[in-house]
Amino acid sequence: MKSQETAGDNKSPIGVLLRSWREARRISQLDLALRANLSARHLSYVETGKAQASRDMLCRLADVLEMPLRERNVLLLTGGYAPQYPENPLATPALEWMRQAVDLTITHQEPYPAFVLDRHWNVLMTNQAAVRIGNLLMQGRQSKHTNLLHQVFDPEDVRSVMLNWPEVAEKFIRHLHDEIAMAPSDQITQHLLQQVMQYPDVPEHWRFRDLQRTQTPVFTFVFQSSEGELRFFETITTFSMPRDVTLAELRIESSFPADAHTAAVCAKLAAA
Repeated sequence: MKSQETAGDNKSPIGVLLRSWREARRISQLDLALRANLSARHLSYVETGKAQASRDMLCRLADVLEMPLRERNVLLLTGGYAPQYPENPLATPALEWMRQAVDLTITHQEPYPAFVLDRHWNVLMTNQAAVRIGNLLMQGRQSKHTNLLHQVFDPEDVRSVMLNWPEVAEKFIRHLHDEIAMAPSDQITQHLLQQVMQYPDVPEHWRFRDLQRTQTPVFTFVFQSSEGELRFFETITTFSMPRDVTLAELRIESSFPADAHTAAVCAKLAAA
């Protein structure tokens, strides 16, 4: 006799989506039903296509599965409902005050670099300090990419001036795998992993997520430049409890000097 979880041959879209998220979160069908205060039989029928989930049920399931806002919208659309969260361009009037907050944050980061990224590591905005440091490191050459991952992994880009590139690259690979685990239905993130794995000297075992290795509390980026070695550590700022997909996916990466020499070089460039 087949179990409830595997019963039925109907591959309903909502069932496929829910099962993929359960597998990613390592939650059984019974556990998901209990945590969402639902009938296990009803959830089984929804996954096999024998019953339709209500909008409220899908929202509760999304809460338990800790789905990002974009994926919550996908779940609702797959279930036949309108998306719950808007996705406004950052330049839209609806996000004017939030955009001003972003501008204020990266401006006040001077004379140290700051970058605004989306969830796929595309660089959306930078402050002038980031431009100055970039020009110093690349000796006036323009980056080939607008995507931070490609900048880090391409030997002809920022990677060429990273003195601790193996450690930096491994850090980004770990973050990339974490993002894939957080949103297993995001094909763009998975494609990014395949792309960066094609660059030279990228270890093959990085294709797979490593849950065993312990990370250092604070990571330092070390660059070579005409002003000597520059060392930075970073903080990441996000919006608290965003209700818009764009805001939920924005992050501000702020760089700080990790030694007095780096701080002095940043101040010197700003003064010049």
